[in-house]
Amino acid sequence: MAGEPIPITELISGTASEHVCTLVPVASPQTTAGDLRESMAGVHFESATHIGVCDDGKLVGVLRVEELFGALSDAKVGDIMDADPPAVAPGVDQEKAAWKALQHGESALAIIDNGGRFVGFIPPDRLLAVLLHEHDEDLARLGGFLHDSSMARAASEEPVVKRFWHRVPWLLVGLLGALLAADIVGAYEQQLQANVMLAFFIPGIVYLADAVGTQTEALVIRGLSVGVSIGGVVRREIYTGLLVGVTLAAVFFPIGLWRWGDASMVTAVALAILAACTTASAVALTLPWLLNRLGLDPAFGSGPLATVIQDLLSVIIYLRIATAMLH
Repeated sequence: MAGEPIPITELISGTASEHVCTLVPVASPQTTAGDLRESMAGVHFESATHIGVCDDGKLVGVLRVEELFGALSDAKVGDIMDADPPAVAPGVDQEKAAWKALQHGESALAIIDNGGRFVGFIPPDRLLAVLLHEHDEDLARLGGFLHDSSMARAASEEPVVKRFWHRVPWLLVGLLGALLAADIVGAYEQQLQANVMLAFFIPGIVYLADAVGTQTEALVIRGLSVGVSIGGVVRREIYTGLLVGVTLAAVFFPIGLWRWGDASMVTAVALAILAACTTASAVALTLPWLLNRLGLDPAFGSGPLATVIQDLLSVIIYLRIATAMLH
């Protein structure tokens, strides 16, 4: 039997409801393949690649049209349908909806309301359009643009003068940070003179903080590209940064104790590694989001600014811990 258009009371941009086709074939589990084929003849559908199999309006399965036309005429729809099809609510984010269909190996996705009643399908062409759009958006996000891919294209095609003025202000911030870092180190001149070895570890701690921050940015982008909620990303990355810091500190401590034999200094360095790695994850998570909220382009700002903040925090943390430990 043919389906009737099913009204959707609220179309929300960026969700499954924006792409659903409601005028699609619908059948009951007891309908035979022959009867269903006959009922579909001469009927215009928005999409007929899949048939919604419903019992009292509730979705109980999905039948692909190729399986319908390959079945014997007396075969029951309930016997040849997919009894466990992927389905989402109309308000689900469009990217999550598309990924659910792909993970289940389906080329279309059923939409059901909160009561389990069948609404329609997101057909293959619209799923593909969603995936292409999200792919462009993820590539733009990978480049630091959090709005859309048009910003990335515009930035990549702009002339040299504009490129220069977009980058130099942030790099000047980095230069200011370098001068500030020199002042911070200078403030601990007496402690460094008393124990020159402390200065040897500053580059290593700064490098580890930068490396952890860079890894965090890459992993966050990957998570967002497959629909992971930002809350879950933040929580897991903070914990991961803490775990990375603990691991690096634990590896360094026995080596440093064997190599230099100064327990207080080695403990200070290990604690600084732990703290720097944890704070680097937090900075790498926060800055791109904050710049975007302020209307600034994260592509040019997040990298230099994150580096400056991570470096300054790493130096301050290390020298404060070392001063306390070696006082």
